[in-house]
Amino acid sequence: MKLKHLLYLCGLVVMPAFAQKADYRIVPLPQSIQLKSDGAYNLSPNVVITYASGNGKMQRNAQFLSEYILQITGMKLKTIAADKPMAGAINLTLQKGDVNAENYTLAIDKDGVTISSTGEAGVFYGIQTLRKSLPAEQCAKVELPFVTIKDAPRFEYRGTHFDTSRHYFPVDFLKTYIDILALHNVNRFHWHITDDQGWRLEIKRYPELTRKGAWRKETVIGTNTGVYDGTPYGGYYTQAECREIVEYAAHRYITVVPEIDMPGHMQGALAAFPELGCTGGPYETWTIWGVSDDVLCAGNPKTLEFIRNVLEEVIDIFPSALIHVGGDECPKTRWKECPLCQAKIKELGLVADKKLGSAENQLQSYIIREAEKFVNSKGRQIIGWDEILEGGIAPNAAIMSWRGNEGGVEAARLHHDVVMTPIDWCYLNFGQAKDSKTEPVSFNAYLPIEQVYTFEPVPAELSADEAKHIKGAQANLWTEYIYDGKQAEHMLLPRLAAICETQWMSASSKDYADFQNRLQHLFALYTQLNYDFYNPAY
Repeated sequence: MKLKHLLYLCGLVVMPAFAQKADYRIVPLPQSIQLKSDGAYNLSPNVVITYASGNGKMQRNAQFLSEYILQITGMKLKTIAADKPMAGAINLTLQKGDVNAENYTLAIDKDGVTISSTGEAGVFYGIQTLRKSLPAEQCAKVELPFVTIKDAPRFEYRGTHFDTSRHYFPVDFLKTYIDILALHNVNRFHWHITDDQGWRLEIKRYPELTRKGAWRKETVIGTNTGVYDGTPYGGYYTQAECREIVEYAAHRYITVVPEIDMPGHMQGALAAFPELGCTGGPYETWTIWGVSDDVLCAGNPKTLEFIRNVLEEVIDIFPSALIHVGGDECPKTRWKECPLCQAKIKELGLVADKKLGSAENQLQSYIIREAEKFVNSKGRQIIGWDEILEGGIAPNAAIMSWRGNEGGVEAARLHHDVVMTPIDWCYLNFGQAKDSKTEPVSFNAYLPIEQVYTFEPVPAELSADEAKHIKGAQANLWTEYIYDGKQAEHMLLPRLAAICETQWMSASSKDYADFQNRLQHLFALYTQLNYDFYNPAY
């Protein structure tokens, strides 16, 4: 064992006397890196970080950079407010202009380091680039070769999803998850909060939702084996905790997009309010995985009242312009047999149609449209899984295309905005090793990082005008078989790195062999940050 590593184990930090050198070929790779051959800037503990006086966001950006540098190198840099850039310092500056506020320039020369943008978010992404360029090793000095980096994201929506319904994760881990997203330039956190296996969001008007719906009596062991653990399980997030998460994410320029899945995946809610189901129950919060036939009764007028009241509190908690209403995997079995649902079909004059599908599909569209009217009345927009195309899409809805590219193509051609998250490339709950025996239990599917890297969000069959409706891409992490934070990190990383290159870089700039080389430095940073990750090399 090397002496340095032995001293680390003994709790001693040994900083090498020689300077470490920064490497700007990071993940995601910046759009333009123009290296100069005439020198380097020395980053040392006596360097200061400046930010514009009176700008709280820029002050916070400076504090983030100082914390990152301390975390990586061991150097503690001071932050100070300044009316103009200081020679020899790291200067965070805002420029005037109408350029995308997420674009940034990172310039390093003999006069110092400047990270500039027209918006605070762009400065934050420049900070991430500098952070990831640093050697992931404690050191007394780092050489930053003179360079000009100009960078901009490809997509405006760069999302990562997390399911806290199947398994509950503490607030502290959700903050860690958000930190991981920030490291990868993600700007949307899609938070799946309710489902059949647990309603995890406090709704003050309906306290029974969390008193009953947040808890299940036991959980199936493995992949619906029929064997149960016999242990009650649950947990939920108070509205105060949700606001705390929203603020934490916003400080990192990440918007939390909440999802309340409807009208299916509602057994957690039905356990609390059986009168909202077609059979009247009794129901219990589901103890197995899959898709329950028990859904909200579309013919019961109390259902829409419930949806509106829940959404009103969701909108009050989450400032996101997009509110996710689910709409996926809603079996129509109960609706076909329910007198109230069939009466509603007759009242609405719904009949089977080649284009719109069955009357029951159109009944689901009715529920989603009513939800949309309410959300629109509050100045927000709904987004739903691609099933909401069935039966007729709500007028202003955005689509999240998960079953493949087809839903995204259809929605874009109808001039609806789209986020692409097709299952064959973006479902990171799938196994990532050929030999599943070496990995934790997961869905019975294999999704290696090299396949994730081939993901192209803009389908080739779209015209240029139609392609403008593809607003971005998203990775999804469902937690049926993910029990704690370390396991979540392991499934997420490093495949999120592959997704983030697709979200940030132009398709023509991507190169898997080069990505693999750049990934090695990111692995070192993951290790330093104590993130669990899968290493394809082993």
